[in-house]
Amino acid sequence: MSDETVHLSAVGRLVRRRWRFLIALAVLGGLVGAGASLLFSPGYRTTSNVLLQGPREANELLTEAQVATSSVVLDRAAGGLGWQTTGAELHDKVSATVSNGNIVTISASADSPERAQQLADKVAAEFVRYSAQLISGSTDAAAQIAQEQREALRQQVTVATQQVSQLAQQVDGGLTVESVQARTQLQGLRTSLEQAINNLNQADAAAGAAKMVVLGSAERPTGQAAPTFTQLVAGGAALFVLIGVFGQLLAARTDKRLRDEREIGAALGSTVLGSVDVPEQQPETAPGLGARLRRLVRTDRPWDLPELTASADEPSREARYRRVITRLDASRPVLVLVPEGDAPAHRAVTHLVAAAGSRTLRVVDVSPERPIVPEDALAAGALVVLTAGTRTAWELVGIAEACADAGHEVLGAVLTQPVRTATIQQPEVEMAGS
Repeated sequence: MSDETVHLSAVGRLVRRRWRFLIALAVLGGLVGAGASLLFSPGYRTTSNVLLQGPREANELLTEAQVATSSVVLDRAAGGLGWQTTGAELHDKVSATVSNGNIVTISASADSPERAQQLADKVAAEFVRYSAQLISGSTDAAAQIAQEQREALRQQVTVATQQVSQLAQQVDGGLTVESVQARTQLQGLRTSLEQAINNLNQADAAAGAAKMVVLGSAERPTGQAAPTFTQLVAGGAALFVLIGVFGQLLAARTDKRLRDEREIGAALGSTVLGSVDVPEQQPETAPGLGARLRRLVRTDRPWDLPELTASADEPSREARYRRVITRLDASRPVLVLVPEGDAPAHRAVTHLVAAAGSRTLRVVDVSPERPIVPEDALAAGALVVLTAGTRTAWELVGIAEACADAGHEVLGAVLTQPVRTATIQQPEVEMAGS
């Protein structure tokens, strides 16, 4: 994963080698989504519409929407429903919006279609009833003021009508100054009459503006409102899988341990003679819960190691080791350097020694952090055996420098990969340069 871009082939290899882990993440994400549905799923939702008759200003409509979700209306609705709930609990389940046409839309949600319908209808009814009570509190004063306004307007209309009639009789059809003034006065009086009539109409409209009508019963919902239980479960599973994929890609990108044969050979200043498979062995002590879980979901080894087909049987595996020894161009004894704590490499060295036959291989454990290689004038050089994906470039450079300090040439490297015997495929020898 040292490239700057992530290829689709890498994603495909990740899915193939981490499918158990991704399935476990999907199940975990589904469980988290199911738990989130208990908190965030709105259940069933429906609406009820209330028509406000008469002309209304925009701020008046917003005020009416706030009244519809006020504590007084919700408390009355909770008391009338008899659900053993309070208005404060209904506040998160009820909302009101204003639409075109002087309509206040009341939305209600509940855990069942019947309750959602009942809640919407009850809140709408209590909203209309409470608004009517607010208006009726000032009915007498408002009616008296409206009556006085109407009487005054009617008197103005009567006086103006009389003046128009009188002037109409006095005006002749000539073009004298007096006739022109008379016509001007008549026009002004007619304007006053029209204004008085408009005022009367506005007063009548204001008198009927307080009326509200519920536009039918709320519809019973046929399905849950989004996000539903299924959507949350599917979304949680998909989200966790994506997090797992990107997390694995990011971890592989930031991991400095070398996997590629060319990179390992360049760090050691030599070439990789071959890659060998090492069957996994059961640990002597029982592994902990974390180790068992990692083995179960196959996260106990890097997923981006190069492909290596496991040997079909023991003779095939020994043949692979003999080919590696054959490529080791040295007649004198060879130092075999094995990093400390690399169990697969130690098991591979046992097979290499057996495959070496008459050749002398001297096995030396070295510390990757502070490597020390012993001096040996009879040794032809050093052979490094390590597991792919376990050492960084600086650790391998340190081993190569330790070999140079001891006067040894790095003859090559052998990479090991632990394999599970249950996944052994058809025999196929894959070594560097083969």
